[in-house]
Amino acid sequence: MSGYSITRISRYHYAVGPALLLVLAALIALPGFADKATLRLATEMAGYMALAIMWNLLAGYAGVMSIGQQAFVGAGGYAIFMLAGSAGLPLIPSVVAAGVIAAALAIPVGYILFRLNGAYFAIGSWVIAEIFLLITAQSDRLGAGSGLSFPTAVAKTFGKSDERAALFWWIALAVAVVAIATAYLWLRSSRGLALTAMRDDESAAAGLGVDVVRNKFAVFLLAAAIAGMVGAVLFLGKLRISPTSAYDINEWTASIIFIVVIGGIGRLEGAIIGTLVFFGLRSYLADFGSYYLMALGVIAIVMMLKMPKGLWGFVYDRTGIEIFPMRRNIVRSGEGRP
Repeated sequence: MSGYSITRISRYHYAVGPALLLVLAALIALPGFADKATLRLATEMAGYMALAIMWNLLAGYAGVMSIGQQAFVGAGGYAIFMLAGSAGLPLIPSVVAAGVIAAALAIPVGYILFRLNGAYFAIGSWVIAEIFLLITAQSDRLGAGSGLSFPTAVAKTFGKSDERAALFWWIALAVAVVAIATAYLWLRSSRGLALTAMRDDESAAAGLGVDVVRNKFAVFLLAAAIAGMVGAVLFLGKLRISPTSAYDINEWTASIIFIVVIGGIGRLEGAIIGTLVFFGLRSYLADFGSYYLMALGVIAIVMMLKMPKGLWGFVYDRTGIEIFPMRRNIVRSGEGRP
């Protein structure tokens, strides 16, 4: 389009940055005024938020409807037990390595899955996660069906109980920040334009030269890496892992999909607000036993019918507020930003 260029704008651009830095500083300082229980809850929330950010990127932009992300959460969880637990490697490099291992496993998995489309892809991703579970449950090296416990001697090297809770929180916070920053920068790049075009009309995007499969595969690998690191951190905090907990579809996929649906699919802010709502509901509904999941299902259905854009979509439609601005406006070349 001659004489025009694309610019990205936000009315709140200059206010959002400092506000986010203040929030981040408060979160980093959380161990200074929070007890162990609060830190453990915050660690779990950070992990779920990172998973929700990645699933939102997968489904909301790349159009990849994976219901088998628990495969990579479990792989990362077992990796940290083998690397930091059995091999005695340093903790933080082991968490990063867990993400690398999960991404490496996602390469052959993606090679198979991306030959499938739509519902077949979704079902295939779940089946592969179940295969991961079965293989793990049959492996004596991985503790078979009973799983693994973190060696006490190694756990003591992380400090006392309070110190461990703070350390795990900081690592989980770092993973969540990496997930948010990576997704945001990705979407603001030329690859983000490709994903947005794919979201709007995949066939038209392909016709304009966008390599649809390659972009989907790249997002799939990124989501697997983050899931692996989340699994490493969360199971490290529990100091125990088993096949059923590592590859739990309700915990690592159904809950994450609920978060994204409630918060707003296709919006990074949706994963954040959805996580807060999910943990609030989980705390409130904890005493209702099996009715807990039923209640979440009903809430999700009502949200999809009444607020298909999610809570953040509802807020954005009425206020125009964006924490992570993605809009691009076309302006004449040489004109200043409005």
